[in-house]
Amino acid sequence: MYRDAQLVALHKPAGISLLADRSGAPCLWDELPALIEGKPYLVHRLDKGTSGVLLVARDQPTQSALTRAFAGRRVGKFYLAWVTGTMTCTGTGTIDLPLRPGRKSRYRVAGPRDAIVRRGERWTLTKRDAEGVDALTRFRVLARTRGRTLLLLAPRTGRTHQLRVHLAWIGHPIVGDSLYGRPGAPEQSAARLMLHCHRLVLPGHGAFRAAIPADFG
Repeated sequence: MYRDAQLVALHKPAGISLLADRSGAPCLWDELPALIEGKPYLVHRLDKGTSGVLLVARDQPTQSALTRAFAGRRVGKFYLAWVTGTMTCTGTGTIDLPLRPGRKSRYRVAGPRDAIVRRGERWTLTKRDAEGVDALTRFRVLARTRGRTLLLLAPRTGRTHQLRVHLAWIGHPIVGDSLYGRPGAPEQSAARLMLHCHRLVLPGHGAFRAAIPADFG
């Protein structure tokens, strides 16, 4: 954990909700006042299944400044993900697919599935829905093993479930993703969602990292 007068950076485990949900299970929000030694001000969120760096402001001016930095795309965000299948990219690639809300609290690519095309190392849409919002993810292939691929992901936009939707719709869902993948498929089997927020880089504050947990892989 990192703590200064303005913010706290901590490592959120997978499987722990940040805020209370309908299940009534314990959530991190209840523990934050003790962890940060004061009133917490949320800056960003991680899905329940995602582990990694979580930033919490210790005062409202810091929260406002960091919220503007996230909204202005001035925060560097880097995730690790194990995905199904062997990606054929030579090293780096870009997923440039707009998103829109789907059904049952899901999100989807804002266009027909058969309108997704790959040109070199870039996935785009040839036809998009009018209500879609731009969503851009860059990635680097780090390893391929056992029919899976390890990616370093750098989302350039911050749409809800962006990484999970992008990877699922290009045919490489994140291992353990029961919402966007195929939970009954052997290649999807995992004890957790294999998505980890590895590093955040904030203007004026530097870089914050979360070590790769033992259950990731």
